[in-house]
Amino acid sequence: MVLRFVVPNELAGLRLDRFVQHRMTRLSRTRAQKIVLASAVRLSGERRRPSDIVRAGEIVYLVRERFEEPLTPLHFDVVHQDTSVLVVDKPAGLPMHPTATYHKHTLSYLLRQRYEPLGEFVPRIAHRLDRETSGLVLCARTLSAERALKKAFERHHIDKSYLAIIRGALPETSGDIELPMAPVREGLHVLMEVREDGLRAFTHYEVLACADAHQLVALFPKSGRQHQLRVHLAALGCPIVGDKLYGPEREAAFLEYIETGLTPELLARLGHGRQALHAHTLSFTHPEHGERFRVVAQLPPDMVELWAGLCARGSTAIVRPSQLDGVAI
Repeated sequence: MVLRFVVPNELAGLRLDRFVQHRMTRLSRTRAQKIVLASAVRLSGERRRPSDIVRAGEIVYLVRERFEEPLTPLHFDVVHQDTSVLVVDKPAGLPMHPTATYHKHTLSYLLRQRYEPLGEFVPRIAHRLDRETSGLVLCARTLSAERALKKAFERHHIDKSYLAIIRGALPETSGDIELPMAPVREGLHVLMEVREDGLRAFTHYEVLACADAHQLVALFPKSGRQHQLRVHLAALGCPIVGDKLYGPEREAAFLEYIETGLTPELLARLGHGRQALHAHTLSFTHPEHGERFRVVAQLPPDMVELWAGLCARGSTAIVRPSQLDGVAI
């Protein structure tokens, strides 16, 4: 994992540890020094020191070593299955596909383990879901179904909704967020940001309930940008509870998690062990019989418990009781 920071004119002349501390919010001087000693390198491979002076325009590289494959949930629930389609309820923490960090602890590997020994077509995942996000994943059980479903996603013919628990309050009880997005120019390479030169991104939201300076919201993405819901909510000052990348501390919380794990102190700051985001419904045209098909995955126990705790701590208001009929809270 490589982080890349360009030194602006106004930060030239700082010590390297001070520069890193400035670029990562809420980072202590001691922690910044440890990060520099552990990961700051030049392109030549030479290690850097906390006392190095940074110069305008230079690129500071922080390289984190690869670690052993972490433990993840190694199961999934089948919501629907027929000859063309498989819909699973993915648990939070299970990645979709292999990466530099995960190989066997992925949904795609678990699908192969389950279906390959039976001599059946191994279901192909038709879209993506973040590792920490729970909920519905649509898979194809034939090559023709895979082509049809992926084409439907590309043409935005598949409707999705999510449930999230957020900090703060959105400006209206329902509304649209239309903010273009692009990859960040510096920092952690997986991050996205709102930027005028980015690609169009559109999200509709509806507030379902409020409790203790938090809201339970339904989200309806009309485009499929990476981290779209998390970025859009954070841009409005209402990040998803537990988000280690787009919360108040930005990527500093994620880097701390990678180094120390989920300590009690970090958990207290995050408010939840993972981003409180759940893929709730999917509606699509069935690739075999052509009829519209809808599936639902109820809110998982960890988010039910989180919301119950917030309700117990402060005043609670139900904004849309009719829409809560299909939400187990």
